[in-house]
Amino acid sequence: MGNRLFQEARQAVEVAKNANGQDVNGLVDKAKNAISSAYANTTTAEQHQLAELQTELDQIQTH
Repeated sequence: MGNRLFQEARQAVEVAKNANGQDVNGLVDKAKNAISSAYANTTTAEQHQLAELQTELDQIQTH
């Protein structure tokens, strides 16, 4: 998976998941933007993974 936008989205989600008291909402928003940017330029398999990452972000915001 050499898609740069896809990789950036995954990294942004990891940063948001490991925020530990930082601006979690801001980091989640940044990750959601990265997912949105990557979605149109990914394969179907990557789109499924992005959807899973979106679900993880939704869980972070509800806690």
